[in-house]
Amino acid sequence: MISIGGLSARTGCKVETIRYYEKIGLIDPPSRSAGGYRQYDRGHVDRVAFIRRCRELGFSLARIEALLAMASDATNHTRAEVKQLVNEHIEDITRKIKDLQKLSGALQEIGNHCDGGSAPASDCPILDVLSRAPD
Repeated sequence: MISIGGLSARTGCKVETIRYYEKIGLIDPPSRSAGGYRQYDRGHVDRVAFIRRCRELGFSLARIEALLAMASDATNHTRAEVKQLVNEHIEDITRKIKDLQKLSGALQEIGNHCDGGSAPASDCPILDVLSRAPD
């Protein structure tokens, strides 16, 4: 059994985040010591590490919850279900990348109007473009 600080150290997950995951039901409430302190076991370590890795990969909490459900009841789920969830995440990421590329292009276009010189910013074409109301 380990404390919340120990769980944090082993998983690299902040104490506040662990408490939040417990609050929203991503991890089961731990047992408590006679003094009322949380006591986590190996299952908690594995689960928090799983959640943290999923977060590093950009999964939403809803998708993490679905993955955890599939992992917890793996005999009643198929690899196809897991792959479908991951593919949906990939599609979301691809869509976000395209949106960011469009945004980058738009900012490049705006930036191309300014020479970046030492003239006063009151005459800056970037600020002028940003100040215009949309058509």
